[in-house]
Parts: sequence; structure tokens; C-alpha cells
Amino acid sequence: MADIAEQIVDLVVEISGEDEVADERDIDLFEEEILDSMAAIELLVAIKDEFGVSIAPTELDRSEMNTVNKIIARVSERL
Repeated sequence: MADIAEQIVDLVVEISGEDEVADERDIDLFEEEILDSMAAIELLVAIKDEFGVSIAPTELDRSEMNTVNKIIARVSERL
């Protein structure tokens, strides 16, 4: 699980350009304008490429994937 978490943190940092998400995994990525809709799609594509986990943008409410910890949980559930 730690490896998955680290990989997801790295993806979010790479896509957003914001290092703070590595230390503040419960920050609301959309409210704080770390991710926007396009970056969220880019993240979902990267998750599919990295883990083979497909999450459609319409499948989950934004509030279910708005923090790094929630993203880690959703991906972990599907592995």
C-alpha cells in the first residue's frame, strides 16, 4: 500500500506541479486550485496507465476524489 500511495503522490505532484500535496494529503485539490478539470482527467489517465485501474470521470463524485488520500483509497479498492 505504501508503494501505491507514493506512486499516486508522485503522479499528483507531477501533474499539478505542487509539492505541498506530498505532505498535506487531505488538502482539497480542487478548492485549493491544485487540480482543475483537465488536470483531473490527466490524473485519471495516468492512474490507468500506471495501475491498470480505470476510473471514468463521471463514475465518482468530485468529493470522492478531491484529496490525495481519497485518490489512494479509490485506486486501492480497485486493485
